[in-house]
Amino acid sequence: MPPLWRFLAVPARAEEGRGISALLGRAVETGALGGVLAAVRDGLSGVLVLRGEAGVGKTSLLDWAAEQAGDMQVARVAGAEAEMDMGFAGLHQLLIPFLGGLEGLPAPQRQALGSAFGLVAGPPPDRFLVGMAALTVLTDAAAARPVLCLIDDAQWLNRVSIEVLGFVARRLYADRVGMVFATRTRQEEDRAVVLAGLQELTVGGLAEEAAQELLAASAGARVDRQVSFRIAADTAGNPLALVELATELTAAELSGAEPLDWPLRFGGRLEELYRSQVRSLSGSTQTLLLLAAADPTGEPALIWNAAGNLGIDPEAGEAAGAERLVSWEPRVRFRHPLIRSAVYYAASAAARRGAHQALAAVTDPEVDPDRRAWHLAEAAAGPDERVAAELERSADRARGRGGWGSGAAFLERAAALTPDEGHQARRMLAAAENRLAAGEAPAARALLSLAAPRLADAPARARARRLEGQSLYAAGQMPEATSVLLDAARMFQPSENRLARDTLLDAFVAAQFSGGAWMAEFLGAVRSAPKVADSRAALADLLLDGFAAVGERRYADGAALLRQAIVPLAAGQPIPDDALPHLMAVGQAAGLLYDDSARYQMERRWVAELRGRGAIAALLTAIGIQLSVQVQEGRFTDAEATLAEGRALSEATGYRAILGAYTWQELWALARQGREADTRQLAARMLREYAGPGKRYEVLRVHGALATLELGLGDYAAAVHHALEALPRENILGFAAFADVVEAGTRCGERNTAAAALEAFTPWALASGTDLALGLLARSRALLADDDHAEAEYRLGVHHLQRCRLVPELARAHQVYGEWLRRQRRRRDARDQLRRAFEMFDEMGMTAFAGRARAELRATGERARPRSLGTEEVLTAQEAQIARLAAERLSNREIAGQLFISARTVEYHLHKVFRKLDVTSRVQLARTFADHKTPAWQD
Repeated sequence: MPPLWRFLAVPARAEEGRGISALLGRAVETGALGGVLAAVRDGLSGVLVLRGEAGVGKTSLLDWAAEQAGDMQVARVAGAEAEMDMGFAGLHQLLIPFLGGLEGLPAPQRQALGSAFGLVAGPPPDRFLVGMAALTVLTDAAAARPVLCLIDDAQWLNRVSIEVLGFVARRLYADRVGMVFATRTRQEEDRAVVLAGLQELTVGGLAEEAAQELLAASAGARVDRQVSFRIAADTAGNPLALVELATELTAAELSGAEPLDWPLRFGGRLEELYRSQVRSLSGSTQTLLLLAAADPTGEPALIWNAAGNLGIDPEAGEAAGAERLVSWEPRVRFRHPLIRSAVYYAASAAARRGAHQALAAVTDPEVDPDRRAWHLAEAAAGPDERVAAELERSADRARGRGGWGSGAAFLERAAALTPDEGHQARRMLAAAENRLAAGEAPAARALLSLAAPRLADAPARARARRLEGQSLYAAGQMPEATSVLLDAARMFQPSENRLARDTLLDAFVAAQFSGGAWMAEFLGAVRSAPKVADSRAALADLLLDGFAAVGERRYADGAALLRQAIVPLAAGQPIPDDALPHLMAVGQAAGLLYDDSARYQMERRWVAELRGRGAIAALLTAIGIQLSVQVQEGRFTDAEATLAEGRALSEATGYRAILGAYTWQELWALARQGREADTRQLAARMLREYAGPGKRYEVLRVHGALATLELGLGDYAAAVHHALEALPRENILGFAAFADVVEAGTRCGERNTAAAALEAFTPWALASGTDLALGLLARSRALLADDDHAEAEYRLGVHHLQRCRLVPELARAHQVYGEWLRRQRRRRDARDQLRRAFEMFDEMGMTAFAGRARAELRATGERARPRSLGTEEVLTAQEAQIARLAAERLSNREIAGQLFISARTVEYHLHKVFRKLDVTSRVQLARTFADHKTPAWQD
């Protein structure tokens, strides 16, 4: 019979309860858990999040799952409310049974996981490379025998561990790994928010009949029906409350002979029940329990050593009643998290400090200096610079392991213990910087509000201001971020010119997404910042001065500076570390230059390199650039796979700021493909979302996509309206919509509007000098030229665009040239141009533009033939992505590393790819892809 502390279990002393199920009324919950186990046994994976209030029985359900998984390797970890925020501690505890496979990991993963766990020295590991390593460790272990991971009280697990475990859960597919999380309800949880979106099940109170049955079984005596009805109602069927009340109430109260208190004695607070049980124990037993509650490691030897120093006999742990609260072997474990809380907070502040002091005394300063420092901090009765300095050193070690949240926790406690007010404020500022790096922008802003007024020196105040701007950027408040970052840049001058210029570049990037009239202020700030000698100019300097020159309409200077910035990055060199914070700015520079070759090189190399480096935040930016390139080049199947990967990785990692950019690209892809209903529906939703202030950039992008859709459909009046709405205003650098204004305007009688757009675009296109810019310029000039000069411009446009990768723009050049030739009654020449346009549009799946070309072609007397399905159109987005990599002869493990999934999942999808394409080997797969290679005009 399971012991009493399993809240749904039947007490052994209740003879009449022996036949009752240990999980009364939990058929739905056990069925869901059984489904996870069945999926794992079938060679797949299963993930389930159990949500419910304290005492509702989540732990018992995990116990049941563990008992049912006798054929599996079961790993278990539980968060604790009093646990210090030790980076990766929870993950380490869960993976301990599987670390024998550490040496088999790819080198970057092995280094990251070893560094995170303090097993090897090295730079701070990227938390999501750690996640990939954890995924590999678990799936490798599952190859021999299925694995079940049980994570209890996930809301109290240290943040970085739960983020990594959430990442792993989202990447499981066909791996024979199950993961079950138990956490509080959304209103109560904090850290487990990263579990949002996973399959979940709410565990509520027991139904009335099951609650009454559990109450009777737990009481071991007759319970009056009206009494049981009242108790079940007042506890909302909470199993823990039912079990505890059954032991607290007298036989007379249970039988109805004596009335129940009103309200019931627990008053809705289970912790009070535990406090009464704790206070009924002897003083030495209470102290022993307090030591256990103050130390989250669960290491028995540590507790007994501390107890011995306090003169407590080990028999104190065996006192009557203690066994209902805690178990001592193999690790110290409280029967319920509320018991730990009750034990800890039932003690006086002085007693808690004494417990931490005793634990610090027996914690090895060489083996575990960070935990010792934390205990010393909790033992401090007031400010103590010596302890604060120890905590600051612990923060440095935590950051070295990639534990930014842990570093912040240490620094916050260090600040609280710092006697000097100015030094205290600086430590709070450092804690805020750590919080922002950990993705906790609200917490960072809260710390900043406390630190900023007390920062005495100007550099620290400037750092605080910059951090405020960065936190606003992270929260998506772009106008506010722009203003604050510009202010911070001024504060850095003149003593910190490097930081001033970096901050100005941050401000520029934020401002590009802002609706404010910031350009004049930005240009003034750049002029006032001291210049950097050409020989010492860093990437950020070239970008900053280049953007400023374009803003001042010094187009030749601006283009030269931006080209100097991006050429080395597009020429095959590894991405330098100083470029990682500025990838968004680099992408903006390449786009502004119309340098499709540079953007393609970035797409091909950056994503692969950043995957290998495990730099997930930078990788997500690079994936956004890759997606943009694929959409502009008409590679919509590739774009679909990239979009799916980017969204999944953003959700899995919690980096969701980039999701908006993915949605824009999805809209552009739909518009270019001519999927009218889908485009209009998504555009309408986005315009509703962007209706507020400061969303001008987002609105521009939506109207730009709608202009493209209307051009394909041939509604030129609507197209010119949207294209004009998409033109950048003075505060946003860009020229993308000008070519659309010209084409739509010339088609619907708005020639003056078209001419004005061409006049604005011409000087920048000439300064840029790229084939794409010059090709769009010539195509636009041709549309406005008279019949004597138009053909030369059309031919020039085709010539330049043939040298580019943006096939849709080349196809549009052939189309408008063919339309002009048809109006000149040169039907044979028109057919050649229109046929090329139709074939290109049709091959890419740009159905609206293809329909427009087909209609023009029909007017020349020729009918177009429909295309046949290509290889990748019978595969899902992920199957196509995996198949392409396998066709390039990458191994399953190499593919897994690139796509942040497991090798077993790769194998599962490849099996389906082989079946769908009727191939049996990678050689045949490569041949199949070669037979359906990109058309010659797209090479």
